[in-house]
Amino acid sequence: MTMEQFRIDPNELAIGWQGDGRPLGIIDLDRSGDIPANILLPPFPVIGIGTPWHPLAGQVDVLVEPPITLDTLAQSITASPHSAAIVTQVLRTIENLPVMAALAHESLAYGLLQASAEHTEWLEENSGRHKDNAIPAGNVELARDGNTLHILLDRPVARNAIDAGMRDTLREAFEIAAMDPEIETVRMEGVGKAFCVGADLSEFGTTRDPALAHMIRLQTLPAHAIARCPDKFEAHIQGACVGSGLEMAAFATRITATIDAWFHLPELAMGVMPGAGGCVSVSRRIGRQRAALMILSGKRLNAQTALEWGLVDAVIDD
Repeated sequence: MTMEQFRIDPNELAIGWQGDGRPLGIIDLDRSGDIPANILLPPFPVIGIGTPWHPLAGQVDVLVEPPITLDTLAQSITASPHSAAIVTQVLRTIENLPVMAALAHESLAYGLLQASAEHTEWLEENSGRHKDNAIPAGNVELARDGNTLHILLDRPVARNAIDAGMRDTLREAFEIAAMDPEIETVRMEGVGKAFCVGADLSEFGTTRDPALAHMIRLQTLPAHAIARCPDKFEAHIQGACVGSGLEMAAFATRITATIDAWFHLPELAMGVMPGAGGCVSVSRRIGRQRAALMILSGKRLNAQTALEWGLVDAVIDD
C-alpha cells in the first residue's frame, strides 16, 4: 500500500467526488496552486497532511499530527473501511446537533455496524476469548457527602470493565444527579490500577438484533443521563481509560489524570465505533478532527498528549 494512490486534488471535491470507491483520501495541504473555497466531502475519510493553517484544513475529516502517523492511520482505516466511513460520516453530521439528537444518531449508526460483515468477522474470531466465568459481576459504589455524589467503579479484578449491572447503576446515579438540585458535584473514580477498560467484552454480541440493541442503548446508556448534568460531573483517571470508560468521562466538565494514565478508543478494529456516547463527548471535548484521529487510528494517547489536546484538564501526582 502506497500513500500516493490515495492522494486527491482538492479541485476534484469542488463539485463532489466522481472518482472510484476507496477507503480514504489524502489532501496535501502543503501543495500550492488554485484551490476551491469549499469542498464537498466524499463518503470516505479525507485526511489532511501538512500545514494546519491551510484554508481547507478545517474542512477535512482529520489532520495528521504526532504521535499518530499517516501510515498508522491509513492501515487502520483500510483494515475496517466501512466502519471508518460510517464513523466519519457520523462525526460530520453530529458536530452541530443538540447533544440528545447526536446521541441518537450515534446509536443508529452503531446499530448499523453491529450487523456489518466487519463486526461479524471480529465476533467470530474472538468468540469465547473474553468469556471468563471466574470473574465476578461488577459493582458501583455510591456515596453522598454533602452536595457531592461519589461514584466508584469497583471491579479491579477486571480493571473495572463495565458489565450490564454496572451500566444500569451508573445510569440511575446520573439520573438522580440530574434531577436533584442539591447535588452540585458528581465525582467518578475507579478502584485499582485502571480507571476503566470499557465495556465487558464477554457481553459483546449478546443482542444481535440491531433495532432492539438501539432501543436498549437509548434506555440504558449512562451517556443520556450524564448529558443532562455535565456541569456537575468530574472524573479522575488513573491507568487505563478505554472505550466506554473514556466515552463517559469525556462528558465531564473537569477531568484530572495521573501521569501513568492512558486513553484509547479501540472500537474500529472490532468493526464498530464508539457507541456509548463517545462520538459526541470526545468530539465536543477535543474537536471533531482529533476525535477522528483517535477513533480512526485506534492508537493510545498518554497523559501528556491528552493534556495538550484538552482531553484532560490537569495531570496530577496521585
